[in-house]
Amino acid sequence: ILLCFLLTLPLHVMKIIGLYGMYKRVFPLLAYNITFSYNDKMHETKRDLFRNVGKFANTDAGLTSSFTPHGCTVICTDPNPHFEKYLRMSMDANKHLTYDTFIVTSGEDMEEVKDESLDVVVCTLVLCSVGNVQQVLQEVRRILKTGGAFYFLEHVVSDPSSWTYFFQHVFEPLWYYLGDGCMVTRATWKDLEAAGFSELHLRHIQAPEVTLMIRPHIMGYSIK
Repeated sequence: ILLCFLLTLPLHVMKIIGLYGMYKRVFPLLAYNITFSYNDKMHETKRDLFRNVGKFANTDAGLTSSFTPHGCTVICTDPNPHFEKYLRMSMDANKHLTYDTFIVTSGEDMEEVKDESLDVVVCTLVLCSVGNVQQVLQEVRRILKTGGAFYFLEHVVSDPSSWTYFFQHVFEPLWYYLGDGCMVTRATWKDLEAAGFSELHLRHIQAPEVTLMIRPHIMGYSIK
């Protein structure tokens, strides 16, 4: 861990003096290209996750997905404005959806989204990099209509007895910078359990064929 921390010192210094911001322009391109491989490997998992999304998604959805039913209006949020270019490319490939807007904001403060205005909020590989998971979940509850659903697919920390757990803790300092704030040691299921949703449907899975660091996942949905 100490060695990995020392290797990341230049990146830490870059962040302090503001040069790390240049990487935020590059990261959306990296994430966009990695997504193709990840989606191929997780296609069946995502299809299983969103199999009943039509029950909730009457008109509006918080984030886009190729599994979102036809006719949905999509609002997207991200604190990094450089993601919008790739969002538009994704929307061009999903003509069955209506694109509303892209809001540059953190998940902890989505004030531009009205209270109880969305039927569904979708969050995939996001809670690993937010500053405050509980605050994000409270914002999700605020913007969801009563009876609305929050769908999630997130990588999490592994079992403490596993080698994956060991490598996650050793390499997290480096992974954090390469992944633009991504944390691989979060027990996100505990935050979901404490978030105050009326129902929580959650499963722990091992993602097939993805890198060891993010193989442990949770998936499911909560109902407000």
